[in-house]
Amino acid sequence: MKTIIEKINKLRKEKNAVILAHNYQIGDVQDIADFVGDSLALSRKAAETEADVIIFCGVHFMAETAKILSPEKTVILPDENAGCPMANMLTKKELLAFKTEHPDALVVAYVNCSAEIKAESDVCCTSANAVKIIESLPEDKEILFVPDQSLGDYVRGKTGRKITLWQGYCPTHHRFLTKDVEDARKNHPDAPVCVHPEATGDVLSLADFIGSTSQILAYCRESDKKEFIIGTEIGILHTLKKENPEKVFYPLSILGDCPNMKLTTLEKVLWSLEDMEYEIKLDEEIRLAAENSVKKMVEIG
Repeated sequence: MKTIIEKINKLRKEKNAVILAHNYQIGDVQDIADFVGDSLALSRKAAETEADVIIFCGVHFMAETAKILSPEKTVILPDENAGCPMANMLTKKELLAFKTEHPDALVVAYVNCSAEIKAESDVCCTSANAVKIIESLPEDKEILFVPDQSLGDYVRGKTGRKITLWQGYCPTHHRFLTKDVEDARKNHPDAPVCVHPEATGDVLSLADFIGSTSQILAYCRESDKKEFIIGTEIGILHTLKKENPEKVFYPLSILGDCPNMKLTTLEKVLWSLEDMEYEIKLDEEIRLAAENSVKKMVEIG
C-alpha cells in the first residue's frame, strides 16, 4: 500500500495533478485526495487550482461537471464504468419530449445528471440549494424537475410550487425504509436521524434533519449530540469519523452502499495517473450550454 501511495504522490507532482474524492468514496481514496467533498464543491475547487490535470474520484457526471467548469484542464475518471443510475434514467431524447409536453415550463436539473441534460436545462441545482433555486423562479411558471423525483417532491413540499417530476431516483437512497428509522431509533434513542433528500418521502418524514452531504457534515460537526444515525451513502461515515473522532455514527442501513462509488481504488488512481485514462471529453457546444445552467445556479445560490 505504501508503495502505491508513494507512486501516486510522485506522479501527481510530476503531472501537476489534483486528486478530488467525493465523500462517498472508500476511505483509502478519500485519504489520498487533495480535496474531499460533494460533487459541485469539488468541481469548483478544481477550477480554482493551478493544476493541469484533475483526477476525479467519483462517478461520470461529476467528472463531466469538472470538465464543464475547467475546459482547459485534463479531467480523468479512474474507472470508466463508474456511472450513476439516477443520471442514466434520463436521456436527452426523453428530456426533449418532456419539454415538448410542457412547452411553457422551466427545466431545473439536479446536478446529478449528464452534461447533455444540463445543456437542455434552464438552471441546475444541488440538494443543498434546490429550494432556493426554485423560489428564485417566476411563481407563475410550471417547473420540470429532473431527474430525481424524491428531491423534487421534497422541494415541492417546501415551496408549494407547481413542479412536475421526472421519475428518476437514486437506488441507494431508495433502499432506506421507515422500518430502518424505527429500528435505529429503538437501538439509539438519543441519536438524531439525518437523512439525504434523495430518500423517499416516508423516510424523510421521520427524520430529525434533512440535508445534503455537506449539510449533514455541518450539522453533525456543530451539534452538541454525541451520536448520530446517518441516512445517506455509507462512505460519508469515513469523513464524519475523521472530522468528529469524539462522536459516534451509525448507518441508517448497511444497504446504503453505492457500488459505482466504490469502484475507484488506490490502484486505479495510480493507473489513471500513469496512463492518463479515462479522459472526459465534451462537445464544446454542449459544454457551453451546460456551463450556462451551472453558472445561473451559482449566481442565484
